Amino acid sequence: QVQLVESGGGLVESGGSLRLSCAAATGFSLDYYVIGWFRQAPGKEREGVSCIVTSDDSPYYANSVKGRFTISRDRSKNTVYLQMNSLKPEDTAVYYCATDPRLRYGSFESSDYDYWGQGTQVTVSS
Repeated sequence: QVQLVESGGGLVESGGSLRLSCAAATGFSLDYYVIGWFRQAPGKEREGVSCIVTSDDSPYYANSVKGRFTISRDRSKNTVYLQMNSLKPEDTAVYYCATDPRLRYGSFESSDYDYWGQGTQVTVSS
């Protein structure tokens, strides 16, 4: 059973920054898995924001966050981060990290991921 835990959400003013963390439960290594970050705003569908692959840690970003968000992997801490800069009110959502041991490529499709964290709220005030 894969257990993921997100942290780092909060309330920030427009233009501010937050760093989200996605950690795995003890005994499970994230090193060899694709990790995706998704978000879901009230009344909207869940959307893929960013993902990082295992082969070379190449990052992928949705157009809406490109240039503002950075995904990274710290193998020494078994954690994947999402650094979010220049935040906008439209970034307000619950953010989730996800993975699936069978996934071998970057994907923004939530149906490609079987294991999800509980989510962390990000609120950007105008």
